[in-house]
Amino acid sequence: MSASLEDPRRELRRAVYGLLIVVSVGTMIGRIWTVQSSLGETPLLSANDRSRWCTVRALVDHGTYVIDDVIFKDRERKKRDREWYPIDMVRHKGHDGQEHYYSSKPPLLSTLVAWQYWAIKHTTGATLTERPFYVVRLILIITNVLPLALYLCLLARMVERYGTTDWGRLFVVGAAAFGTFLTTFAVTLNNHVVAAVSVAIALCAALPIWRDGERRWWYFAIAGLFAAFTAANELPALSFFGLVGLALFWRSPGRTLLAFVPAAAVVAAGFFATNWQAHNSWRPPYAHRGNGPLLVTVEGDFHRQLDGGSIPTDLRTRIDEAGVKLSRQAVAGLRATEDGWFLWDREGHDRLAVVPETGGVRVHAWDNWYEYDRSYWVTGKKTGVDLGEQSRAAYAFHVLLGHHGVFSLTPIWLLSAVGICLWMNRKDERMRGFAVFVLTLTLVCLAFYLARPLKDRNYGGVSCGFRWMFWFTPLWLVAMVPAVDRFASRRVLRYLAGALLLVSVVSAAYALLNPWSHPWLYRYWAYLGWAEL
Repeated sequence: MSASLEDPRRELRRAVYGLLIVVSVGTMIGRIWTVQSSLGETPLLSANDRSRWCTVRALVDHGTYVIDDVIFKDRERKKRDREWYPIDMVRHKGHDGQEHYYSSKPPLLSTLVAWQYWAIKHTTGATLTERPFYVVRLILIITNVLPLALYLCLLARMVERYGTTDWGRLFVVGAAAFGTFLTTFAVTLNNHVVAAVSVAIALCAALPIWRDGERRWWYFAIAGLFAAFTAANELPALSFFGLVGLALFWRSPGRTLLAFVPAAAVVAAGFFATNWQAHNSWRPPYAHRGNGPLLVTVEGDFHRQLDGGSIPTDLRTRIDEAGVKLSRQAVAGLRATEDGWFLWDREGHDRLAVVPETGGVRVHAWDNWYEYDRSYWVTGKKTGVDLGEQSRAAYAFHVLLGHHGVFSLTPIWLLSAVGICLWMNRKDERMRGFAVFVLTLTLVCLAFYLARPLKDRNYGGVSCGFRWMFWFTPLWLVAMVPAVDRFASRRVLRYLAGALLLVSVVSAAYALLNPWSHPWLYRYWAYLGWAEL
């Protein structure tokens, strides 16, 4: 018997899926083609996406990861280019032995986007300097909209496979098309859309292996490639990569080792190679936020001279003996992020950290790339949510149910929680395993975010939602399936689900023209005087 005779409404559902996807894609393209910055000169919306665009422009127009010539209008670095100057950047010594500015974002994604810009520049002649609207909008369609269209198609395929009711299936696809923040972020260059699409592709390949016993090697390769690419774009997604790898190894050790692992290794090689090429370090920029290796410990009272900007002779001698030769131009200054001093040698572009201790000082190699002149990330310059939430309990509340709440802004995820419970209590052992997988992954990553130090408890900065968990979207949508199928037969529960979807759509639509803005709930919180904008 044919599939259409088994389920005569399948073709109708597919037609509705197609209409939902077309409307969603059309809306995203329309918004991309009208978006522009507050100054109106470029379509770059925030320091976050400017940071990546700076790398893209520097790579193609200047052949380097150094962004100095992009963010300043003169080589003396006296006048910033307001449309291009980001706060998400670092400064450190480059390959040429001089200090330069770089984007703080891992360079792999920006490098891939740079290849698109290179092709556009060499085929049309358009550049980010002269025609930023044309170039940026075209790249956003290629980088965000086309992958999101594929993501919606894959999600519809998974929902069709694992759902049991018409209403439930259409609800999930409708929620994916309009009720999450992924489509909101389509108008800006970011890692969250790329990571979520990668999760969907990896899931579409891994679920048939886990549930249906699929053994074709390229399913394992696709799962490995995109699970690794998710981790390359979202560091906590290493947990996703690890759990997927373990699950597939349980099903087929040989294919996992011969297909999944080599595919993942390609991504790992690209991640570390681009990072080394950009920063001369295997560690990404956000791993350089403290003191470097200890060079020497020196006894003595040097506070007065260091406070005055000079380097004591005894201290200079011991530093020379440790292998760092400071010129006569070297000076001392007070640290901006912690107690102690920095030593800066303009001649050799050497920078050291001096940490006070009882009876003397410790001298470390410099490794705080976020501490530099006019850095936004130093003490006293951060404002609003970037100051960090003092109370960890308050932070947990607002991440889940408060002004940046996963469940308060997008309450459809309550249905996902119900769906996980339903699958965990069913006899289908493999879908029970999927539910445990999603629940474990969610709790592990949520605990990671909540355990961050004060400086990282900022809700993801100025953003329309708690963006660090956006990559969970396809997992939570699939987990929602058994809940909405259960709700389909009861009118009251359908109305309840519709109300949850309505709030989610409002939250996603509130920041359609600029996702780098506070959630509507946070603005209301601030209006009542409970938060600082």
